[in-house]
Amino acid sequence: MIQSKNNSEHYIWGNGCDSWILKDSQNLSIKQEKMPSGTTEKLHFHDHAEQFFYILKGEAVLYINDEKFSLKAGESITILPKSKHYISNESMEDLEFLVISNPSTNNDRKDII
Repeated sequence: MIQSKNNSEHYIWGNGCDSWILKDSQNLSIKQEKMPSGTTEKLHFHDHAEQFFYILKGEAVLYINDEKFSLKAGESITILPKSKHYISNESMEDLEFLVISNPSTNNDRKDII
């Protein structure tokens, strides 16, 4: 089956952020996400999953193990397991990106309070 945002499971997270599940199996998760201006994710890590973020539109700021990375459309970054991280949209425009996780992040996310 051809997969897109139009026919994928959708959920809202954080403060009005969207996620479309394009693929979700035990070994692979692919999500397309949209973050409005000024939104941010909670600091967390994954015990097992390696994640790959690819920016489709806008500019993302990723904080990984106390380092700050700015990514523009067409750029990507990999986050290794156990790395403390979060993504933020500090721009005035919507941010859209793909997040690919291997294995899936189901039951693998640990929020840091």
